[in-house]
Amino acid sequence: MNSTKIDTTNYRDHLSNVTQAGKRIWIYPRIVIGQFYKLRTYVSWVLLGLLLGLPWIEIYGHPLFLFNVLERKFIFWGVPFFPQDFHLVAIGLLTFIVFVILFTVIFGRVWCGWACPQTIFMEMLFRKIEIAIEGDHNAQKRLDSQPWNTEKICKKSLKHIIFIKMSFLISNVFLAYIIGKKELFAIIFDNPFNHLAGLFAILLFTAVFYFVFAHFRELVCIVVCPYGRLQGVMLDKKSIVVAYDFVRGEIRGKHQTSTEKDVAKINNQPVHGSCVDCKICVQVCPTGIDIRNGTQLECIGCTACIDACDEVMDKIHEPRGLIRYASLEGIEQKKKLKFNARIASYSLVLVALLSILGYLLATRNIIETTILRAPGLMYQENKDNTISNLYNVQVVNKSYDEMPLTFRLKGGKGQIKMVGNAMNVISSEVAESSFFVFIPENLLKESSVKIEIEVLSDGKVIDLVRTKFQGPII
Repeated sequence: MNSTKIDTTNYRDHLSNVTQAGKRIWIYPRIVIGQFYKLRTYVSWVLLGLLLGLPWIEIYGHPLFLFNVLERKFIFWGVPFFPQDFHLVAIGLLTFIVFVILFTVIFGRVWCGWACPQTIFMEMLFRKIEIAIEGDHNAQKRLDSQPWNTEKICKKSLKHIIFIKMSFLISNVFLAYIIGKKELFAIIFDNPFNHLAGLFAILLFTAVFYFVFAHFRELVCIVVCPYGRLQGVMLDKKSIVVAYDFVRGEIRGKHQTSTEKDVAKINNQPVHGSCVDCKICVQVCPTGIDIRNGTQLECIGCTACIDACDEVMDKIHEPRGLIRYASLEGIEQKKKLKFNARIASYSLVLVALLSILGYLLATRNIIETTILRAPGLMYQENKDNTISNLYNVQVVNKSYDEMPLTFRLKGGKGQIKMVGNAMNVISSEVAESSFFVFIPENLLKESSVKIEIEVLSDGKVIDLVRTKFQGPII
């Protein structure tokens, strides 16, 4: 092997999977089954089980999750949300953005390598199917380079038929998150022409997923995903990433024993580092990069290079960890990765943000009541020496139960009379009505006083609304 250090000064000037002429280089990643690969596989099984199973779970006849953007119906962990909950959505998005930034600053792209659906589906499902049918990376290269014959036609046809079926299954699951399983089953078992919009959505999603996993692949992470491009401004020298220990690894070249290194020092010859320049770390990378060049946009933190390098280190009887989870500062200063004050403080902020959001969700009221004085109307002076104001009331029922509602003035210093029938709000609907508030004139000390109106259902106070009551000028 060449004992001189490879020139990598221009590696950031071009993508790893594109030639200088702009032609795409198809990547055939080598699979090394190491400790991280096994652990990622177990994690993927759990996440795939959750992802594929959650849309079919119901609570009291309603989906556990629903993200119907078109009809503005959202259910999260069985709790329905409405446009009136926009403040919670805004807080949730803000919390999510801050969480992503802080999490990336500390732990790098752990999400991309371990939990991103694109990575899980590609590496743990479609890639495994491809290997089972076409063979390992070398067999795939030979198959693609050979002319179209019976073997190639059969293997390619089988692979793409399975890919299309898997994409169809994923598209159905994806649509179940949007419209719910009942509507999805109606599309599947009913006459398709009665559900043309749903059928078109399924076919469109199937085509998109098939294109992504059969052809576009790593370009999703490199070209489309904004997270990969943002990591350049979120990572710093203290961020934990999949990193190559250049202090220990350079100069690259043929493995030297301790005796050979001593001889090289005496003769003023290059002393090789732990990296034997086998390039297996490059061969296993699903985006085709050389991790020895440092953190790059294309790196998704999948740990394949860690498993590959550890396997090589075992063979040459060198310590593992030439490629490992580490920070650039830790490598430069030869410090081991530790749970330090920085990680603890950032993690505490993340926990606090999630706790605040969790508290807001837990204390969210099941109804939202808006009470406003009827516009254009003054107060009314009544014969029984009371003053009355007319109010319009709007109630959003955020629960799954039908709710009969009554209203009363807190403090018992007046009474409320509904205009028309008693208010009854259907589940997940909005109801409107009007009522008069009567207060004895002798209790009014000002022309405008604050009052509190209790909203009751089955005798239980479920909401409290503050508004103003107008009376004569004192």
